[in-house]
Amino acid sequence: MSTPVAFSEPSTDKIEQEEGKLLRPRFDQFGLVTAVVTDCESSELLMVAHMNAEALELTLSTGTAHYWSRSRNALWKKGETSGALQSVKEIRVDCDQDAVWLKVAVARREETCHTGRSTCFYRVVMPDGHRLSFDPGEAEPS
Repeated sequence: MSTPVAFSEPSTDKIEQEEGKLLRPRFDQFGLVTAVVTDCESSELLMVAHMNAEALELTLSTGTAHYWSRSRNALWKKGETSGALQSVKEIRVDCDQDAVWLKVAVARREETCHTGRSTCFYRVVMPDGHRLSFDPGEAEPS
């Protein structure tokens, strides 16, 4: 991974970690936090990704979402090649600060997903628990 960025260490004091006013991300053993991404206007879930310290710092400093790609093992500026850049409007952390929630505006909303869809969550798990169905609002591939 890239050079670590200095964030305050997670507090060993549970109350400070959960109620304090200092950002203290709790990165996992791989140096990542989960990032949940929603549309700032519709609240629709767009994607779930991961951030390392560098991606989180770049996101905070530029206002454009950056992630850590586990499959490519590389920093990833979302939308850099597709034009579907994510402009961050708000960032929240969960109670123990091991996940972040980004509320974003997407430059080309219809290309949020690399499949050319407006969300990465375009399939529904059927009641049998094994088959998938396409969301009626999303087109099936041709």
